[in-house]
Amino acid sequence: MHGDSTNLNDRSSGILLHPTALPGPFGIGDIGARARAWIDTLANAKQTWWQLLPLGTTGYGDSPYQSFSAFAGNPNLLSPEEMERDGLLGRDDWQGETFPDNTVQFETVIPFKKRLLARAWQNYRAGQAPALREPFEEFQREHAAWLDDFALFMSLKEAHGGGSWLGWPEALRLRRADALTEARKRLADEIGMHQFGQFLFFRQWNKIKEYAAERNMRLIGDLPIFVAADSADVWANPQLFQLDQDRRPRVVAGVPPDYFSATGQLWGNPLYDWQALEATGHAWWVARLRATLEQVDLVRLDHFRGFEAYWEVPAGSATAEQGRWVKGPGAELLETLHTALGGLPLIAEDLGVITPEVEALRMRFGLPGMRILQFAFGGAVEERFLPHKYENPTVVYTGTHDNDTTRGWYAQITEQERDFTRRYLARDGNDIAWDFIRLAWSSIADIAIAPLQDVLDLGGEARMNTPGVPWGNWRWRFREEQGVPAVWERLAELTELYGRHTA
Repeated sequence: MHGDSTNLNDRSSGILLHPTALPGPFGIGDIGARARAWIDTLANAKQTWWQLLPLGTTGYGDSPYQSFSAFAGNPNLLSPEEMERDGLLGRDDWQGETFPDNTVQFETVIPFKKRLLARAWQNYRAGQAPALREPFEEFQREHAAWLDDFALFMSLKEAHGGGSWLGWPEALRLRRADALTEARKRLADEIGMHQFGQFLFFRQWNKIKEYAAERNMRLIGDLPIFVAADSADVWANPQLFQLDQDRRPRVVAGVPPDYFSATGQLWGNPLYDWQALEATGHAWWVARLRATLEQVDLVRLDHFRGFEAYWEVPAGSATAEQGRWVKGPGAELLETLHTALGGLPLIAEDLGVITPEVEALRMRFGLPGMRILQFAFGGAVEERFLPHKYENPTVVYTGTHDNDTTRGWYAQITEQERDFTRRYLARDGNDIAWDFIRLAWSSIADIAIAPLQDVLDLGGEARMNTPGVPWGNWRWRFREEQGVPAVWERLAELTELYGRHTA
């Protein structure tokens, strides 16, 4: 049933790289000229997919998985050069600013990008870039359902020193009509700037998506199952979440104790009121997935097992140990999404403890699962990740943004695990990252993906994220000189050799 959902019949491959990690002079990768150059690089290396992390505006710990909105884009990804091309900025607006080229220093980048957006907004208000007036007004009308609340939320947040909305005065926290009307008047300029930032983000991103499509490159996005407590979504739609009368979560998300953590993982996200969502025909979820699919071609659905059953922890718990499994919306939600969207272009992130029920739900809708090669050989070893066990539809990864680089991982595992890896690969382990790329590319999986760090054969210093460590993640960037032509030629050759070049 629904097996046609993802159109994965052709063997293909691609690279995982978040736009923040692209090279460039502005302290963080952006969605301008270098994103287009990256797409050219991938196309020349005979790749089909560019996989991204969530593109939303980031909050706590700079994590793309802790966003202030499930709909908004991240204004830190705006390209100053594209804003200059639109007539909103001049070179002197950023002249003299210097940043490291191998790491994102969010503490300096965020204020810099805010300053540029504020300047662009001032210039627009003063009559510059008049050609944008009509498209901006059209964007405001088209996206009003989420944009108005988001822009007001961000403006109020800044007015309250950046703290969580749960600390705002009661009238604003509970969204009393008179308080919101007064805030909209008082903060009109800031609200306009946040709306303009979103307009520019989607204007720039749509150009990237079109550029990719022209080169037969396709994009894989990422949809976190839960949203952040401190988000416009929870503030504006409290009826869709399990909150108390003060709008604080009654129960929160996490996972129970397992191999990775003796006390489980306490994520702390508010949990959905699935009955309330069902009563609306899951309108918020349909809108959310539709919005994501306007940005990308295929979506990785994070924590897929949470749709079958999720771990519910009482709010205020110190760890995730004292929780319980609660049935999720399962097939009913997926049916609704399938009907509304005319298909389910999804990858089910089915990592962790996967029950037969979760597997049955994935199979019923013909969704590809994920297979991580590192998990086949070292650490939390599971046999289902060994290539000779694969069944399609499947997407194989050497590792993901949550893993160490393959070289970093190999250095950390036990000698016994290294021995098994070498015997399975019939290799000596001296070129382990590329051995894994070859293993992924040669497997029967429909899609094979490697993080760029593995293609560049980098060690643990290039790791993107360490789960459970709240700070210092998401900072890695690559430098242009690291992607030497020989690397891309090698990737192109492997891709052709194993029949993954579809263009």
